[in-house]
Amino acid sequence: MPEAVSFPFSPSYELACDRLIAMCNGDPRSTIKALILANEYLETELSELRAKAVSLGAVVRRSRSRDDAA
Repeated sequence: MPEAVSFPFSPSYELACDRLIAMCNGDPRSTIKALILANEYLETELSELRAKAVSLGAVVRRSRSRDDAA
């Protein structure tokens, strides 16, 4: 049987949980769905930022190569 994962206690986490549950009218299923949706949004944002970082890195490398050649 897998061991239980323990998370660090933080009053701000407790408050955030209470607020989200209240925003979902106390419905645990709606609360979980809201968290999944927020997580998917953040994963999409992260993927886009990583793609931009890779693209910018390529631009920087190309411009440095041109500067070195000059």
